[in-house]
Amino acid sequence: MKNRIIIYVIVGCLGMFGACNYLDVVPDNIATINDAFVSRSMAEKYLFTCYSYMPSHADINSQAFLIGDEFWLMYPQNPSRFYNYPFEQIARGNQGVVDPCINYWDGYNDATRGKVKSLFAALRDCNIFLDNINSVPGMQDSEKKQWIAEVKFLKAYYHYWLLRMYGPIPLIRENLPVSSKLEDVLVSREPVDVCFAYVDSLLDAALPDLPMKLRDETTEMGRATKPIALAVKAKALVEAASPLFNGNTDYASFKRKTDGAQYFNQTYDPNKWVKAANACRAAVDTCMSAGFTLYQFVPSTGDIMSPETITQMSIRNAVAENNYSYNKEVVWANTNSMSGWLQKQTTARVDPSKATNQGINCTMAPPLKIAEMFYTSKGIPIDEDQDWEASGKYAGRYNVQTATSADKYHILVGVQTATLNFDREIRFYANLAFDGGLWYGLGNFDDNHQWDVRAKFGEVAGCGAWNTYCSATGYFCKKLAYYKNVILPGDGADYQIVDYPWPAIRLADLYLLCSEALNEAYGPSPEAYQWIDLVRKRAGLEGVVDSYAKYAKASLKTKPATKNGFRDIIQRERLIELANEGQRYWDIRRWKKAKETWNNQPIQGWDVMQKNTETYYRVRTIFTQKFTTKDYFWPIKEYDFSVNPHLDQNPGW
Repeated sequence: MKNRIIIYVIVGCLGMFGACNYLDVVPDNIATINDAFVSRSMAEKYLFTCYSYMPSHADINSQAFLIGDEFWLMYPQNPSRFYNYPFEQIARGNQGVVDPCINYWDGYNDATRGKVKSLFAALRDCNIFLDNINSVPGMQDSEKKQWIAEVKFLKAYYHYWLLRMYGPIPLIRENLPVSSKLEDVLVSREPVDVCFAYVDSLLDAALPDLPMKLRDETTEMGRATKPIALAVKAKALVEAASPLFNGNTDYASFKRKTDGAQYFNQTYDPNKWVKAANACRAAVDTCMSAGFTLYQFVPSTGDIMSPETITQMSIRNAVAENNYSYNKEVVWANTNSMSGWLQKQTTARVDPSKATNQGINCTMAPPLKIAEMFYTSKGIPIDEDQDWEASGKYAGRYNVQTATSADKYHILVGVQTATLNFDREIRFYANLAFDGGLWYGLGNFDDNHQWDVRAKFGEVAGCGAWNTYCSATGYFCKKLAYYKNVILPGDGADYQIVDYPWPAIRLADLYLLCSEALNEAYGPSPEAYQWIDLVRKRAGLEGVVDSYAKYAKASLKTKPATKNGFRDIIQRERLIELANEGQRYWDIRRWKKAKETWNNQPIQGWDVMQKNTETYYRVRTIFTQKFTTKDYFWPIKEYDFSVNPHLDQNPGW
């Protein structure tokens, strides 16, 4: 191991918190490892170095927003900047082994393949910290224990992140000394069950010394706590129990070359769901004890809002609220992952007087399948709602109709838009904007006078001279844009964004994981219904049992009573509640539903190059995706096998 290391110093402040943030760091060379641990302040800087590798969850260049199907962009984008965005390589089937995009194995700092850091480098730095922290003079033992616990948590999370992407990985339990023999340095990948067990053991080791709450959220937000560690444990064990990792016979021939060890267990183990259910219960109980609760929006003085709009804002701000003293739903806010660029890409241009100079790109467009995924106003999928079937609304969902006063909080009265956009649950309107739809906020805080979205060709939110900077599908994502962002007045005005740390884990996610694990372990039960129904209640919906009994087609009224039926409901609920947050891609993979979801499946939208209602509301296929078994896991870079011949490439690559 080299004796020179990289460490970081605090240099800046985040205005939104009003104080220095521990992740504002820049590199500064320190001569030796010993110099890094000569004092508490130096050791703390090294602790922050370990945190600095945290993946940026809100970065569209390095996360899952664009590598599945929950967003799509115009193609090609500006060739000088966007032509090789990671979404074009992965979502379009162009991932490769020479220079894999979004390469967390080796790290890569290139906009064409993703700006990411090697998490194996992160694990080495974590081990350096653990090897040296006890030598620091003048520190209280309790503080040392907490810092050690935090770094064990980070080790667990970084291993989990790699495991989720690559499947079997080498486990970096400790750093090897310089005197190590060659055969010790050439590490091999470990079976996935061994990897998950190691992640679980690290989290268990960290838990006793982690605080229940942060002392000061202003300066410590994002640092590990008991609720965060338990939430990650729940997510990891649910992943381990899911079909991708639990009895996956597609990888029966994938074995370690050095000894023939099976990388993927070949027998489904139902007890993994029992362990996952217990972990979910523990995470939820601890989070609730720590004061976490589903977010409920409270209007500011002077805001004029109907109950429908308040519910919309409860859903939008569960993600985008930047003041975490108001938002107790976010269990873990990643301050290494700010949302500014993401907001520019998802906001629609709405001010006709500022058509070309709002600083808004509005390029990240939810496809038609995302719009169809949300429930009807009765909390039932559009193809399962008895009224939608009987009235012909489902069959005629691509026809147009005119909005009336009954729609006034969601659609501009008198405008014509697709039947698909009417009579939907409030999460549909909280997540999505569309031609004729309304947008609360952006300077307008009276829901009787909201911005109306005009998305036909040549209109302010539509395509025109800026064809690559517009929605490819006719839909926009309201959910990720903070409602207090402002379009500044005057010539050359810009879009003033209020940044927010990304909600890496929020309570609704854990509630739905709890329902899923309980159903898989024990089948439908009042306890399993409880958690999903809390999420639905916040969205203004009845519980699943009552909703299906009252509003589903006759053949589906008892769907929540069967394990398979309730599984389908829970999975749909997760895709809706967490829509456009980058979670959909990981869930569909772990459920092993990627082929049916993406292989030979179209990305569709409205015909956005049309000016007239009759032609605009034609379904247009933009792209047909491909997905094969090899695409479930990232390839390891080809060069790495010349460095370490003990490694095995993932099947198909």
